[in-house]
Amino acid sequence: MDNPQGSGRITRARLGLRLATALAVAVPLSIGGTAAADTEPTATAAGAPAAATTAEWTTPQWATAEWTTPQWATAEWTTRVVAPGVEVRTGTLRNPAAAPSWTVTVQAPVTARFTGAAAWAAVGTESWAEETAGRLRAAGFEPTMSRIPWPGYADVPSGLMGVRVRVGSYPSQDAAKSVASRVTAAGFRAVVEWSGYDADQPADVENVHVAVIDPRTFRGSVEATHDADVTDRETTSSVAARHGSLVGVNGGFFITSDADGVQGTPAGISAHDGELASMAAGARAALILADGGRRSRIADLTTTVTARAGRSTAAVRGVNRTPGLVRNCGQPGATPTEEPRQDVTCTKTDDLVKFTAEYVHALPTGPGVQVVLDAKDRVVSVGGRGGTVPPAHTVLQGIGPAADWLTANAVVGGKIAVTEVIRDTDGRQVKLGRGDSIVSAAPTLVEDGRVHIDAAAEGVVDPADLSFGYAWANNRQPRTMAGIDQRGRLLLVTVDGRLSGGSEGFTLAEGAAFMRSLGAVQALNLDGGGSSAMAVDGVLVNRPSDAAGERAVGDTIQVLPRTR
Repeated sequence: MDNPQGSGRITRARLGLRLATALAVAVPLSIGGTAAADTEPTATAAGAPAAATTAEWTTPQWATAEWTTPQWATAEWTTRVVAPGVEVRTGTLRNPAAAPSWTVTVQAPVTARFTGAAAWAAVGTESWAEETAGRLRAAGFEPTMSRIPWPGYADVPSGLMGVRVRVGSYPSQDAAKSVASRVTAAGFRAVVEWSGYDADQPADVENVHVAVIDPRTFRGSVEATHDADVTDRETTSSVAARHGSLVGVNGGFFITSDADGVQGTPAGISAHDGELASMAAGARAALILADGGRRSRIADLTTTVTARAGRSTAAVRGVNRTPGLVRNCGQPGATPTEEPRQDVTCTKTDDLVKFTAEYVHALPTGPGVQVVLDAKDRVVSVGGRGGTVPPAHTVLQGIGPAADWLTANAVVGGKIAVTEVIRDTDGRQVKLGRGDSIVSAAPTLVEDGRVHIDAAAEGVVDPADLSFGYAWANNRQPRTMAGIDQRGRLLLVTVDGRLSGGSEGFTLAEGAAFMRSLGAVQALNLDGGGSSAMAVDGVLVNRPSDAAGERAVGDTIQVLPRTR
Protein backbone atom coordinates (compact mmCIF):
# COMPACT_ATOMS: atom_id res chain seq x y z
CA MET A 1 0.00 0.00 0.00
CA ASP A 2 0.91 3.11 -0.83
CA ASN A 3 0.60 6.86 3.37
CA PRO A 4 -8.68 25.35 20.58
CA GLN A 5 -10.74 22.07 19.79
CA GLY A 6 -8.71 19.64 21.89
CA SER A 7 -11.32 18.22 24.28
CA GLY A 8 -14.05 18.32 21.67
CA ARG A 9 -11.88 16.39 19.22
CA ILE A 10 -11.28 13.65 21.77
CA THR A 11 -15.03 13.20 22.00
CA ARG A 12 -15.23 13.22 18.20
CA ALA A 13 -12.57 10.51 18.03
CA ARG A 14 -14.58 8.23 20.28
CA LEU A 15 -17.76 8.97 18.36
CA GLY A 16 -16.03 8.37 15.04
CA LEU A 17 -14.89 4.93 16.12
CA ARG A 18 -18.36 4.04 17.42
CA LEU A 19 -19.93 5.33 14.24
CA ALA A 20 -17.60 3.27 12.07
CA THR A 21 -18.43 0.21 14.11
CA ALA A 22 -22.15 0.94 13.93
CA LEU A 23 -21.94 1.32 10.16
CA ALA A 24 -20.22 -2.01 9.89
CA VAL A 25 -22.46 -3.88 12.29
CA ALA A 26 -25.46 -2.90 10.24
CA VAL A 27 -24.28 -5.07 7.34
CA PRO A 28 -24.55 -8.67 8.58
CA LEU A 29 -24.06 -11.49 6.10
CA SER A 30 -27.38 -12.93 7.16
CA ILE A 31 -29.42 -10.11 5.57
CA GLY A 32 -32.42 -11.62 3.88
CA GLY A 33 -33.16 -8.97 1.28
CA THR A 34 -31.01 -7.05 -1.14
CA ALA A 35 -30.85 -3.34 -0.68
CA ALA A 36 -31.46 -1.06 -3.62
CA ALA A 37 -28.50 0.87 -5.02
CA ASP A 38 -28.41 3.90 -7.27
CA THR A 39 -28.42 1.60 -10.28
CA GLU A 40 -30.95 -0.99 -11.39
CA PRO A 41 -30.97 -4.25 -9.41
CA THR A 42 -28.23 -6.60 -10.62
CA ALA A 43 -29.41 -9.71 -12.39
CA THR A 44 -28.79 -12.99 -10.65
CA ALA A 45 -26.88 -15.86 -12.24
CA ALA A 46 -30.18 -17.22 -13.51
CA GLY A 47 -31.00 -13.92 -15.18
CA ALA A 48 -33.84 -12.89 -12.89
CA PRO A 49 -33.69 -9.46 -11.21
CA ALA A 50 -32.52 -9.63 -7.61
CA ALA A 51 -35.17 -8.77 -5.05
CA ALA A 52 -34.45 -5.45 -3.36
CA THR A 53 -35.21 -3.74 -0.11
CA THR A 54 -33.77 -0.61 1.44
CA ALA A 55 -31.62 -0.83 4.56
CA GLU A 56 -31.51 2.33 6.65
CA TRP A 57 -30.76 2.84 10.29
CA THR A 58 -30.01 5.46 12.88
CA THR A 59 -26.70 5.38 14.65
CA PRO A 60 -27.25 5.71 18.41
CA GLN A 61 -26.54 9.12 19.89
CA TRP A 62 -23.51 9.09 22.14
CA ALA A 63 -24.03 11.98 24.56
CA THR A 64 -21.14 13.66 26.31
CA ALA A 65 -20.75 16.89 28.19
CA GLU A 66 -18.72 18.38 25.34
CA TRP A 67 -20.52 17.21 22.22
CA THR A 68 -23.87 15.67 21.43
CA THR A 69 -24.76 15.25 17.77
CA PRO A 70 -27.18 12.77 16.24
CA GLN A 71 -25.45 10.84 13.48
CA TRP A 72 -27.57 9.57 10.56
CA ALA A 73 -26.26 6.99 8.15
CA THR A 74 -27.68 4.97 5.27
CA ALA A 75 -26.49 1.90 3.43
CA GLU A 76 -27.56 0.83 -0.04
CA TRP A 77 -26.72 -2.71 -1.12
CA THR A 78 -27.10 -4.94 -4.15
CA THR A 79 -26.39 -8.66 -4.12
CA ARG A 80 -25.28 -10.64 -7.15
CA VAL A 81 -25.27 -14.43 -7.17
CA VAL A 82 -22.27 -15.20 -9.36
CA ALA A 83 -22.50 -18.99 -9.00
CA PRO A 84 -23.94 -21.42 -6.48
CA GLY A 85 -22.06 -20.66 -3.27
CA VAL A 86 -20.57 -17.38 -4.55
CA GLU A 87 -22.20 -13.99 -3.90
CA VAL A 88 -20.92 -10.47 -4.31
CA ARG A 89 -22.51 -7.70 -2.28
CA THR A 90 -21.89 -4.11 -3.31
CA GLY A 91 -22.66 -1.34 -0.86
CA THR A 92 -22.41 2.39 -0.41
CA LEU A 93 -22.36 3.68 3.17
CA ARG A 94 -23.23 7.34 3.61
CA ASN A 95 -23.16 9.66 6.58
CA PRO A 96 -24.69 13.05 5.75
CA ALA A 97 -23.62 14.38 9.15
CA ALA A 98 -19.94 14.08 8.25
CA ALA A 99 -18.39 17.33 7.02
CA PRO A 100 -14.82 16.70 5.85
CA SER A 101 -12.73 19.46 4.32
CA TRP A 102 -9.22 20.30 3.19
CA THR A 103 -6.89 21.46 5.90
CA VAL A 104 -3.22 22.18 6.63
CA THR A 105 -1.36 19.95 9.07
CA VAL A 106 1.81 21.14 10.72
CA GLN A 107 4.16 18.18 11.15
CA ALA A 108 6.32 17.48 14.18
CA PRO A 109 10.07 16.92 13.88
CA VAL A 110 11.18 13.50 15.12
CA THR A 111 14.16 11.18 14.75
CA ALA A 112 13.74 7.98 12.75
CA ARG A 113 14.42 5.09 15.12
CA PHE A 114 16.66 2.91 12.97
CA THR A 115 18.50 5.46 10.86
CA GLY A 116 18.74 8.34 13.33
CA ALA A 117 17.81 10.68 10.49
CA ALA A 118 15.54 13.68 10.86
CA ALA A 119 11.92 12.79 10.04
CA TRP A 120 8.42 14.18 10.37
CA ALA A 121 5.31 12.92 12.14
CA ALA A 122 1.63 13.80 11.88
CA VAL A 123 1.44 14.23 15.65
CA GLY A 124 3.85 15.40 18.31
CA THR A 125 4.17 15.74 22.05
CA GLU A 126 1.90 18.01 24.06
CA SER A 127 4.75 20.41 24.74
CA TRP A 128 5.63 20.57 21.03
CA ALA A 129 1.99 21.23 20.15
CA GLU A 130 1.66 24.06 22.67
CA GLU A 131 4.89 25.68 21.52
CA THR A 132 4.01 25.27 17.83
CA ALA A 133 0.51 26.67 18.30
CA GLY A 134 2.00 29.71 20.04
CA ARG A 135 4.42 30.30 17.18
CA LEU A 136 1.62 29.95 14.64
CA ARG A 137 -0.50 32.52 16.44
CA ALA A 138 2.44 34.90 16.56
CA ALA A 139 2.77 34.46 12.79
CA GLY A 140 -0.89 35.40 12.28
CA PHE A 141 -2.50 31.95 11.98
CA GLU A 142 -5.29 30.39 14.03
CA PRO A 143 -4.22 26.84 14.88
CA THR A 144 -6.27 24.03 16.41
CA MET A 145 -4.89 21.20 18.52
CA SER A 146 -6.41 17.72 18.57
CA ARG A 147 -5.41 14.99 20.99
CA ILE A 148 -5.09 11.75 19.01
CA PRO A 149 -5.36 8.46 20.95
CA TRP A 150 -3.77 5.19 19.95
CA PRO A 151 -6.21 2.97 18.06
CA GLY A 152 -7.19 -0.23 19.78
CA TYR A 153 -4.23 -2.26 18.55
CA ALA A 154 -3.31 -5.29 20.59
CA ASP A 155 0.36 -4.42 21.07
CA VAL A 156 0.76 -0.64 21.40
CA PRO A 157 0.34 1.70 24.37
CA SER A 158 -3.13 2.81 25.34
CA GLY A 159 -4.00 6.45 25.74
CA LEU A 160 -2.50 9.43 23.97
CA MET A 161 -0.50 8.87 20.80
CA GLY A 162 0.18 12.55 20.29
CA VAL A 163 -1.28 15.96 19.53
CA ARG A 164 -2.05 17.11 16.00
CA VAL A 165 -1.75 20.78 15.03
CA ARG A 166 -3.70 22.16 12.08
CA VAL A 167 -4.56 25.45 10.47
CA GLY A 168 -7.97 26.10 8.95
CA SER A 169 -10.71 24.26 7.07
CA TYR A 170 -11.00 24.94 3.34
CA PRO A 171 -13.50 24.02 0.60
CA SER A 172 -10.84 23.17 -1.99
CA GLN A 173 -7.40 21.64 -2.15
CA ASP A 174 -6.04 24.72 -3.93
CA ALA A 175 -7.25 26.98 -1.13
CA ALA A 176 -5.51 24.77 1.43
CA LYS A 177 -2.33 24.74 -0.68
CA SER A 178 -2.28 28.52 -0.71
CA VAL A 179 -2.40 28.63 3.09
CA ALA A 180 0.15 25.81 3.36
CA SER A 181 2.66 27.80 1.33
CA ARG A 182 2.30 30.70 3.78
CA VAL A 183 2.69 28.37 6.75
CA THR A 184 5.83 26.89 5.17
CA ALA A 185 7.22 30.36 4.49
CA ALA A 186 6.75 31.14 8.19
CA GLY A 187 9.16 28.32 9.08
CA PHE A 188 6.90 25.30 9.63
CA ARG A 189 6.63 21.93 7.93
CA ALA A 190 3.12 22.01 6.40
CA VAL A 191 1.18 19.43 4.36
CA VAL A 192 -2.29 19.61 2.83
CA GLU A 193 -4.66 16.85 3.96
CA TRP A 194 -8.28 15.77 3.54
CA SER A 195 -9.84 15.54 7.00
CA GLY A 196 -12.13 12.76 5.80
CA TYR A 197 -9.17 10.40 6.10
CA ASP A 198 -8.97 11.01 9.87
CA ALA A 199 -10.07 8.33 12.29
CA ASP A 200 -11.29 11.00 14.71
CA GLN A 201 -14.31 11.88 12.60
CA PRO A 202 -16.78 9.77 10.61
CA ALA A 203 -16.34 9.17 6.91
CA ASP A 204 -19.06 10.56 4.64
CA VAL A 205 -18.90 7.91 1.87
CA GLU A 206 -17.56 4.35 1.73
CA ASN A 207 -17.89 2.12 -1.35
CA VAL A 208 -17.52 -1.54 -0.38
CA HIS A 209 -17.54 -4.89 -2.19
CA VAL A 210 -17.94 -8.15 -0.25
CA ALA A 211 -17.51 -11.53 -1.95
CA VAL A 212 -18.80 -14.51 0.04
CA ILE A 213 -17.64 -18.00 -0.97
CA ASP A 214 -19.31 -20.95 0.74
CA PRO A 215 -17.18 -24.12 0.35
CA ARG A 216 -20.15 -26.31 1.26
CA THR A 217 -21.99 -25.19 -1.87
CA PHE A 218 -19.33 -23.89 -4.24
CA ARG A 219 -17.92 -26.60 -6.52
CA GLY A 220 -14.95 -24.68 -7.91
CA SER A 221 -11.68 -23.71 -6.27
CA VAL A 222 -10.06 -20.70 -4.64
CA GLU A 223 -6.37 -20.21 -5.37
CA ALA A 224 -3.61 -17.73 -4.82
CA THR A 225 -1.78 -17.39 -8.11
CA HIS A 226 1.24 -15.67 -9.60
CA ASP A 227 0.57 -17.35 -12.95
CA ALA A 228 3.78 -19.42 -12.71
CA ASP A 229 5.98 -16.30 -12.75
CA VAL A 230 6.75 -14.52 -9.49
CA THR A 231 8.57 -11.76 -11.37
CA ASP A 232 5.51 -10.72 -13.37
CA ARG A 233 3.07 -7.90 -12.60
CA GLU A 234 -0.43 -7.90 -14.02
CA THR A 235 -3.77 -6.34 -13.14
CA THR A 236 -6.19 -8.38 -11.06
CA SER A 237 -8.93 -8.11 -13.68
CA SER A 238 -6.72 -9.29 -16.55
CA VAL A 239 -5.67 -12.37 -14.56
CA ALA A 240 -9.31 -13.00 -13.71
CA ALA A 241 -10.44 -12.64 -17.32
CA ARG A 242 -7.77 -15.00 -18.62
CA HIS A 243 -8.69 -17.70 -16.10
CA GLY A 244 -12.46 -17.26 -16.41
CA SER A 245 -12.51 -16.34 -12.72
CA LEU A 246 -15.80 -15.75 -10.94
CA VAL A 247 -14.21 -13.34 -8.45
CA GLY A 248 -10.66 -12.09 -8.18
CA VAL A 249 -8.93 -9.76 -5.71
CA ASN A 250 -5.38 -8.56 -5.36
CA GLY A 251 -3.19 -10.52 -2.99
CA GLY A 252 -0.14 -9.80 -0.85
CA PHE A 253 2.64 -7.23 -0.76
CA PHE A 254 5.17 -7.25 -3.59
CA ILE A 255 8.23 -5.37 -4.81
CA THR A 256 7.45 -2.27 -6.87
CA SER A 257 10.91 -0.76 -7.37
CA ASP A 258 14.05 -2.10 -9.02
CA ALA A 259 16.05 -0.72 -6.11
CA ASP A 260 14.38 -3.29 -3.82
CA GLY A 261 14.79 -6.35 -6.04
CA VAL A 262 12.85 -7.65 -9.02
CA GLN A 263 9.42 -6.06 -9.41
CA GLY A 264 6.46 -8.32 -8.80
CA THR A 265 8.26 -10.74 -6.49
CA PRO A 266 6.41 -11.32 -3.20
CA ALA A 267 7.40 -9.50 -0.01
CA GLY A 268 6.25 -12.25 2.34
CA ILE A 269 5.33 -15.91 2.28
CA SER A 270 3.50 -17.24 -0.75
CA ALA A 271 2.80 -20.67 -2.15
CA HIS A 272 1.13 -21.77 -5.37
CA ASP A 273 -0.30 -25.24 -5.99
CA GLY A 274 1.64 -26.73 -3.11
CA GLU A 275 5.02 -25.16 -3.87
CA LEU A 276 6.67 -22.51 -1.69
CA ALA A 277 7.33 -19.44 -3.86
CA SER A 278 8.71 -17.04 -1.23
CA MET A 279 9.60 -17.00 2.45
CA ALA A 280 7.89 -15.31 5.37
CA ALA A 281 8.91 -11.88 6.64
CA GLY A 282 9.19 -12.88 10.29
CA ALA A 283 5.81 -14.03 11.57
CA ARG A 284 3.09 -12.25 9.63
CA ALA A 285 -0.53 -12.99 8.83
CA ALA A 286 -1.25 -15.37 5.97
CA LEU A 287 -4.33 -16.81 4.31
CA ILE A 288 -3.97 -20.58 3.82
CA LEU A 289 -6.19 -21.89 1.03
CA ALA A 290 -5.98 -25.65 1.49
CA ASP A 291 -7.50 -28.14 -0.93
CA GLY A 292 -8.45 -25.48 -3.45
CA GLY A 293 -9.99 -23.24 -0.80
CA ARG A 294 -12.29 -25.87 0.66
CA ARG A 295 -10.35 -25.68 3.93
CA SER A 296 -9.15 -22.17 4.62
CA ARG A 297 -7.70 -20.54 7.69
CA ILE A 298 -5.66 -17.50 8.71
CA ALA A 299 -2.53 -17.74 10.84
CA ASP A 300 0.80 -16.03 11.43
CA LEU A 301 3.36 -18.17 9.59
CA THR A 302 7.12 -18.62 9.74
CA THR A 303 9.37 -20.47 7.31
CA THR A 304 12.54 -22.48 7.90
CA VAL A 305 14.46 -23.56 4.81
CA THR A 306 17.67 -25.57 5.16
CA ALA A 307 20.31 -26.67 2.66
CA ARG A 308 22.17 -29.88 3.55
CA ALA A 309 25.31 -31.29 1.97
CA GLY A 310 26.32 -34.44 3.81
CA ARG A 311 26.57 -33.49 7.47
CA SER A 312 26.92 -29.77 6.79
CA THR A 313 23.90 -27.46 6.79
CA ALA A 314 23.21 -23.83 6.00
CA ALA A 315 20.11 -21.71 6.52
CA VAL A 316 18.42 -20.57 3.34
CA ARG A 317 17.06 -17.08 4.06
CA GLY A 318 15.16 -16.37 0.88
CA VAL A 319 13.24 -17.96 -1.97
CA ASN A 320 12.98 -16.14 -5.31
CA ARG A 321 14.41 -12.81 -4.20
CA THR A 322 17.62 -10.87 -4.81
CA PRO A 323 20.36 -11.96 -2.38
CA GLY A 324 21.18 -9.17 0.06
CA LEU A 325 17.80 -7.41 -0.28
CA VAL A 326 14.92 -8.35 2.03
CA ARG A 327 11.72 -6.42 1.39
CA ASN A 328 9.71 -5.90 4.61
CA CYS A 329 12.68 -7.31 6.54
CA GLY A 330 11.92 -10.04 9.10
CA GLN A 331 15.06 -12.17 8.53
CA PRO A 332 17.92 -12.97 10.94
CA GLY A 333 21.03 -10.91 10.28
CA ALA A 334 19.17 -8.22 8.37
CA THR A 335 20.01 -4.53 8.77
CA PRO A 336 18.65 -2.27 10.22
CA THR A 337 16.25 -4.74 11.85
CA GLU A 338 15.47 -8.45 11.97
CA GLU A 339 11.82 -7.69 12.75
CA PRO A 340 9.09 -7.21 10.11
CA ARG A 341 9.03 -3.62 8.86
CA GLN A 342 6.41 -2.61 6.32
CA ASP A 343 7.67 -1.04 3.08
CA VAL A 344 11.29 -1.12 4.27
CA THR A 345 14.04 -3.01 2.44
CA CYS A 346 16.62 -4.47 4.78
CA THR A 347 20.03 -5.66 3.65
CA LYS A 348 22.15 -8.75 4.36
CA THR A 349 25.81 -9.44 3.65
CA ASP A 350 25.49 -13.17 4.42
CA ASP A 351 22.61 -14.57 2.39
CA LEU A 352 21.63 -17.88 0.80
CA VAL A 353 18.67 -17.78 -1.60
CA LYS A 354 16.86 -20.52 -3.53
CA PHE A 355 15.33 -19.90 -6.96
CA THR A 356 12.57 -22.05 -8.42
CA ALA A 357 11.04 -22.46 -11.86
CA GLU A 358 8.57 -19.67 -10.98
CA TYR A 359 11.45 -17.18 -11.18
CA VAL A 360 11.02 -16.46 -14.89
CA HIS A 361 13.59 -13.71 -15.06
CA ALA A 362 17.34 -13.27 -15.43
CA LEU A 363 19.00 -14.44 -12.22
CA PRO A 364 20.73 -11.79 -10.08
CA THR A 365 24.39 -11.17 -10.85
CA GLY A 366 27.30 -9.88 -8.79
CA PRO A 367 29.83 -11.26 -6.31
CA GLY A 368 29.01 -14.66 -4.86
CA VAL A 369 28.51 -18.26 -5.90
CA GLN A 370 25.73 -20.02 -7.82
CA VAL A 371 24.88 -23.71 -7.74
CA VAL A 372 22.41 -25.39 -10.10
CA LEU A 373 20.57 -28.49 -8.83
CA ASP A 374 18.62 -31.00 -10.87
CA ALA A 375 15.29 -32.52 -9.87
CA LYS A 376 17.09 -35.12 -7.74
CA ASP A 377 19.10 -32.48 -5.80
CA ARG A 378 22.34 -33.32 -7.62
CA VAL A 379 24.76 -30.49 -8.33
CA VAL A 380 24.87 -29.76 -12.06
CA SER A 381 27.20 -26.75 -11.97
CA VAL A 382 29.07 -24.43 -9.60
CA GLY A 383 30.12 -20.96 -10.71
CA GLY A 384 29.33 -17.28 -10.88
CA ARG A 385 25.88 -15.80 -10.48
CA GLY A 386 23.64 -15.20 -13.50
CA GLY A 387 21.73 -16.83 -16.31
CA THR A 388 18.25 -18.29 -15.76
CA VAL A 389 16.71 -21.20 -13.87
CA PRO A 390 16.82 -24.23 -16.22
CA PRO A 391 13.56 -26.19 -16.61
CA ALA A 392 13.04 -28.79 -13.86
CA HIS A 393 16.00 -27.39 -11.91
CA THR A 394 16.55 -25.13 -8.90
CA VAL A 395 19.32 -22.66 -8.21
CA LEU A 396 21.10 -21.64 -5.02
CA GLN A 397 22.89 -18.31 -4.81
CA GLY A 398 25.09 -17.29 -1.89
CA ILE A 399 26.85 -14.08 -0.93
CA GLY A 400 29.33 -13.53 1.88
CA PRO A 401 29.78 -16.51 4.23
CA ALA A 402 26.89 -18.27 2.46
CA ALA A 403 28.96 -18.21 -0.74
CA ASP A 404 31.86 -19.74 1.18
CA TRP A 405 29.57 -22.55 2.36
CA LEU A 406 28.51 -23.30 -1.20
CA THR A 407 32.12 -23.29 -2.38
CA ALA A 408 33.11 -25.73 0.36
CA ASN A 409 30.15 -28.09 -0.04
CA ALA A 410 28.95 -28.00 -3.64
CA VAL A 411 30.62 -30.62 -5.81
CA VAL A 412 29.40 -31.42 -9.30
CA GLY A 413 27.66 -34.79 -9.07
CA GLY A 414 27.19 -34.44 -5.31
CA LYS A 415 23.90 -33.64 -3.60
CA ILE A 416 22.55 -30.61 -1.79
CA ALA A 417 19.07 -31.28 -0.40
CA VAL A 418 16.84 -28.36 0.47
CA THR A 419 14.05 -28.85 3.02
CA GLU A 420 11.24 -26.42 3.70
CA VAL A 421 9.15 -26.22 6.86
CA ILE A 422 6.21 -23.85 7.38
CA ARG A 423 4.79 -23.44 10.88
CA ASP A 424 2.15 -21.30 12.52
CA THR A 425 2.91 -19.50 15.75
CA ASP A 426 1.38 -22.38 17.72
CA GLY A 427 4.15 -24.57 16.34
CA ARG A 428 1.91 -26.60 14.04
CA GLN A 429 3.44 -27.52 10.72
CA VAL A 430 1.62 -26.44 7.57
CA LYS A 431 2.15 -29.15 4.97
CA LEU A 432 1.53 -28.20 1.37
CA GLY A 433 0.03 -30.46 -1.29
CA ARG A 434 -1.52 -30.11 -4.72
CA GLY A 435 -4.23 -27.44 -4.73
CA ASP A 436 -2.86 -25.66 -1.64
CA SER A 437 -1.81 -22.02 -1.76
CA ILE A 438 -0.81 -19.24 0.61
CA VAL A 439 -1.01 -15.47 0.32
CA SER A 440 0.41 -13.20 3.00
CA ALA A 441 0.25 -9.57 4.02
CA ALA A 442 -0.22 -7.77 7.37
CA PRO A 443 -1.52 -7.33 9.94
CA THR A 444 -3.98 -9.74 11.54
CA LEU A 445 -7.35 -7.99 12.01
CA VAL A 446 -9.59 -10.56 13.72
CA GLU A 447 -8.51 -13.57 15.77
CA ASP A 448 -10.74 -16.09 17.54
CA GLY A 449 -13.79 -13.96 16.80
CA ARG A 450 -12.38 -10.78 18.37
CA VAL A 451 -10.77 -7.72 16.87
CA HIS A 452 -7.06 -8.31 17.38
CA ILE A 453 -4.68 -6.07 15.42
CA ASP A 454 -1.03 -6.91 16.13
CA ALA A 455 0.18 -3.82 14.29
CA ALA A 456 3.56 -3.41 16.02
CA ALA A 457 4.48 -7.11 15.97
CA GLU A 458 3.77 -7.31 12.24
CA GLY A 459 5.74 -4.14 11.59
CA VAL A 460 3.13 -1.73 10.29
CA VAL A 461 3.42 0.81 13.13
CA ASP A 462 6.19 1.66 15.59
CA PRO A 463 5.23 3.14 18.97
CA ALA A 464 8.81 4.43 19.29
CA ASP A 465 8.77 6.20 15.91
CA LEU A 466 5.62 8.10 14.97
CA SER A 467 7.10 9.03 11.59
CA PHE A 468 6.64 5.38 10.61
CA GLY A 469 3.34 3.91 9.44
CA TYR A 470 0.97 6.61 10.70
CA ALA A 471 -0.89 7.27 7.45
CA TRP A 472 -0.60 3.63 6.29
CA ALA A 473 -2.34 2.28 9.39
CA ASN A 474 -4.20 5.09 11.14
CA ASN A 475 -5.61 7.07 8.21
CA ARG A 476 -8.36 5.85 5.91
CA GLN A 477 -6.97 4.09 2.86
CA PRO A 478 -8.24 1.78 0.10
CA ARG A 479 -7.96 -1.73 1.52
CA THR A 480 -8.40 -5.35 0.52
CA MET A 481 -9.13 -7.81 3.33
CA ALA A 482 -9.84 -11.51 3.70
CA GLY A 483 -11.72 -13.32 6.44
CA ILE A 484 -13.35 -16.60 7.39
CA ASP A 485 -16.63 -16.76 9.26
CA GLN A 486 -17.98 -19.31 11.74
CA ARG A 487 -19.54 -21.34 8.91
CA GLY A 488 -16.23 -21.61 7.08
CA ARG A 489 -17.20 -19.12 4.37
CA LEU A 490 -14.39 -17.11 2.82
CA LEU A 491 -14.92 -13.34 2.77
CA LEU A 492 -12.99 -11.23 0.25
CA VAL A 493 -13.55 -7.51 0.78
CA THR A 494 -12.46 -4.28 -0.87
CA VAL A 495 -13.17 -0.71 0.14
CA ASP A 496 -12.32 2.11 -2.23
CA GLY A 497 -10.40 5.06 -0.86
CA ARG A 498 -8.50 8.26 -1.53
CA LEU A 499 -11.79 9.74 -2.76
CA SER A 500 -12.24 7.23 -5.60
CA GLY A 501 -15.92 7.72 -6.33
CA GLY A 502 -15.98 9.86 -3.18
CA SER A 503 -15.03 6.88 -1.02
CA GLU A 504 -12.48 7.52 1.72
CA GLY A 505 -11.46 4.01 2.79
CA PHE A 506 -10.91 2.36 6.18
CA THR A 507 -8.31 2.70 8.86
CA LEU A 508 -6.92 -0.63 10.05
CA ALA A 509 -9.20 -0.43 13.08
CA GLU A 510 -12.25 0.29 10.92
CA GLY A 511 -11.32 -2.54 8.58
CA ALA A 512 -11.11 -4.94 11.52
CA ALA A 513 -14.46 -3.76 12.89
CA PHE A 514 -16.06 -4.16 9.48
CA MET A 515 -14.73 -7.69 9.02
CA ARG A 516 -15.92 -8.63 12.49
CA SER A 517 -19.35 -7.20 11.70
CA LEU A 518 -19.56 -9.52 8.69
CA GLY A 519 -19.15 -12.43 11.08
CA ALA A 520 -15.45 -13.04 10.48
CA VAL A 521 -13.82 -15.07 13.23
CA GLN A 522 -10.46 -14.71 11.46
CA ALA A 523 -9.35 -11.86 9.20
CA LEU A 524 -6.24 -10.22 7.82
CA ASN A 525 -5.31 -7.14 5.86
CA LEU A 526 -4.07 -7.80 2.32
CA ASP A 527 -2.27 -5.35 0.05
CA GLY A 528 -4.20 -2.12 -0.36
CA GLY A 529 -3.84 1.42 -1.58
CA GLY A 530 -3.64 1.57 -5.35
CA SER A 531 -3.40 -2.23 -5.46
CA SER A 532 -6.93 -2.78 -4.11
CA ALA A 533 -9.05 -4.34 -6.84
CA MET A 534 -11.94 -6.76 -7.25
CA ALA A 535 -13.04 -8.32 -10.53
CA VAL A 536 -16.30 -10.23 -11.01
CA ASP A 537 -16.59 -12.43 -14.11
CA GLY A 538 -13.32 -10.90 -15.26
CA VAL A 539 -14.58 -7.30 -15.07
CA LEU A 540 -13.27 -4.74 -12.58
CA VAL A 541 -16.09 -3.71 -10.23
CA ASN A 542 -14.40 -1.33 -7.80
CA ARG A 543 -12.63 1.98 -8.45
CA PRO A 544 -8.87 1.74 -7.80
CA SER A 545 -7.25 4.89 -6.50
CA ASP A 546 -4.27 5.23 -8.86
CA ALA A 547 -4.70 8.07 -11.32
CA ALA A 548 -3.50 5.75 -14.10
CA GLY A 549 -6.21 3.21 -13.31
CA GLU A 550 -5.95 -0.37 -12.11
CA ARG A 551 -2.49 -1.23 -10.87
CA ALA A 552 -0.48 -4.22 -12.05
CA VAL A 553 0.12 -6.32 -8.93
CA GLY A 554 2.09 -9.40 -7.86
CA ASP A 555 -0.10 -12.29 -6.81
CA THR A 556 -3.90 -12.43 -6.79
CA ILE A 557 -6.63 -14.58 -5.25
CA GLN A 558 -8.95 -16.10 -7.83
CA VAL A 559 -12.29 -17.88 -7.33
CA LEU A 560 -12.37 -20.33 -10.22
CA PRO A 561 -15.35 -22.28 -11.58
CA ARG A 562 -15.29 -26.04 -11.71
CA THR A 563 -13.58 -27.15 -14.90
CA ARG A 564 -14.74 -30.80 -14.97
